[in-house]
Amino acid sequence: MKKTPNFPLLALAAMLAAGTAAPAFAQSAGSMTFGVGAIDVAPKSDNGKLAGGTLPVDVGNDTQPEVTFEYFVADNLGLEVLAATPFKHDISIDGLGKVGSTKELPPTVSLQYHFNGAGKVSPFVGVGLNYTLFFSEDTRGALAGSKLKLDDSFGAAAHAGVDFNLPKGAIRVDARWIDIDTKVKLDGSKLGTVNVDPMTYSLAYIFKF
Repeated sequence: MKKTPNFPLLALAAMLAAGTAAPAFAQSAGSMTFGVGAIDVAPKSDNGKLAGGTLPVDVGNDTQPEVTFEYFVADNLGLEVLAATPFKHDISIDGLGKVGSTKELPPTVSLQYHFNGAGKVSPFVGVGLNYTLFFSEDTRGALAGSKLKLDDSFGAAAHAGVDFNLPKGAIRVDARWIDIDTKVKLDGSKLGTVNVDPMTYSLAYIFKF
């Protein structure tokens, strides 16, 4: 059972629509921001099936602290790096329950455009690339004693959010979609691919420099 996301997409879409206005050059080339907050990684509901389609997999949510750094390469156009402390996800198989867990780090680089930078509400959108490192896999339950290995992933990412601007910073609410697919091995044998493909939801304070 997936947990309800902390920051629903419908609310984010409503804020984007409310905040859209003509662009302003408040985020000028050469300026920077640094963000600190929390991010929830919510894998999609159907994460695929292993062992020839016989074992449906479910990957659980996790929430961790996040940091972001953005450098504006042009007016309103920024290059952002997302980092976080390691996420831990429980892995379940239908009919068998929890069978293991893994930790992962998903650093993501995005190029994003900010609208209405001089206004009180400033939406932004972006696209980028993600590299996810899986580590510290373990097994339990029906797979206890077996060796689980998840391959690292490289894929696309999409980003949208809203900054509620303050005199020296901003409150940011945002969401991302990340393409994360990992090949699974158990005791050295290939079992198939798990499609994590999460949505992430975050709330952060943004420092402007």
